[in-house]
Amino acid sequence: MDYLISFLVGGTICAIVQIVMDNTKLMPGRIMVILVCLGAFLGAIGVYQPFAEWAKAGASVPLLGFGSVLFKGIKEGVDKEGFIGLFKGGFTSSAVGISSALIFGYIASLIFNPKMKE
Repeated sequence: MDYLISFLVGGTICAIVQIVMDNTKLMPGRIMVILVCLGAFLGAIGVYQPFAEWAKAGASVPLLGFGSVLFKGIKEGVDKEGFIGLFKGGFTSSAVGISSALIFGYIASLIFNPKMKE
């Protein structure tokens, strides 16, 4: 049942974002920023964590989950280290995800032949 809920929630998030992309003139980069900020906002008001516990990977894998992780890390960093935690907390909490994206992106560029579009 967990797999089904994760699939449905993740698919619904992706479908909503695709509808927004198709029906607005927003560029994909801006939509990504909106999703991260929305995840951070939902985490700040305490809505995202219960949702993520229910939806599992369906809520934690999309960009909304990344925003929530950044907020949680910043909050913990500020609580532990004060003002400097504002800058360190988000990177500390999301280091594994950011590092893996860079590493796997580099490996993919070695396997495939990346080219700039003309």
